[in-house]
Amino acid sequence: MLTFATRPSALARWQTQWVARALENAHPGLTCCEEVITTRGDKVLDKPLPEIGGKGLFTQELEAALLSGRVDAAVHSLKDLPTEMPAGLTVGAVPPRAEVRDALVSAQGYTLETLPQGAVVGTSSLRRAAQLLAVRPDLQIRPLRGNVDTRVRKALAGQYDAVVLAGAGLVRLGLTEHISQWLPLEVMLPAPGQGALAVQCRADDKATLALLAAVDDPATRAAVEAERAFLSALGGGCAVPVAAYANPLPDGTMRLRGFVGSPTGQGFWRGEAVGAEPRALGQALAERAVREGARMWLKD
Repeated sequence: MLTFATRPSALARWQTQWVARALENAHPGLTCCEEVITTRGDKVLDKPLPEIGGKGLFTQELEAALLSGRVDAAVHSLKDLPTEMPAGLTVGAVPPRAEVRDALVSAQGYTLETLPQGAVVGTSSLRRAAQLLAVRPDLQIRPLRGNVDTRVRKALAGQYDAVVLAGAGLVRLGLTEHISQWLPLEVMLPAPGQGALAVQCRADDKATLALLAAVDDPATRAAVEAERAFLSALGGGCAVPVAAYANPLPDGTMRLRGFVGSPTGQGFWRGEAVGAEPRALGQALAERAVREGARMWLKD
């Protein structure tokens, strides 16, 4: 039997159950079960994420359960997983990536282009705020917390003119009918690792690592490694205005696009690089970003 730690949200449960079913299909006779654990990020819903400390908000309690031996593995949205892994833990599998784009949800069917002057857009992500204001500096960005279904309800109730959500969550929960616009990557790059899952386990648990190998996707792992190396080299976590997306090229290399911006719309940096080794690629693009002035927005 393999026991998974999971957060209580509908999306977290879906993701954990998806991994569990994939493993059971890959290993006939294997049984997977869940232990639901509430994290600090699930409890504190009245403050924007950056105010309560971005790193590990949705992962620390699950990691503690892993380290204590209570559970064998934990499924995380990779974008929520800090780039610095606690000693004794590792990412045993990165399954094939889902949708990477962000999406706009609006009761009035607004797109980024048709939102009225000064419209109120809901997001607690500094990354999203920075990119929205880069193209629409007139927008008013307001905090938005809650699970995916709660955020969608707030948008449909008209509490905001629009809200921005990760498309993968909307797809996984069957909520795509509420999308008024898929935001193109040229406008809104995702968070490093967005759309991908990370299955975490103890680094010395060879039996679990052997089981998890069946759902690991090397192409996705390489792409997110480049993105997270970019974020790590900039010294950031999931609560900084940094975006990155890597995709494979026909010649076996990959292209990494990066963004660093001011969450108040005072400026931004965009750039891209091509390379074969994920970590070196991410570090090289981060170094270029710093040389070209991106550090000022990380300090903000």
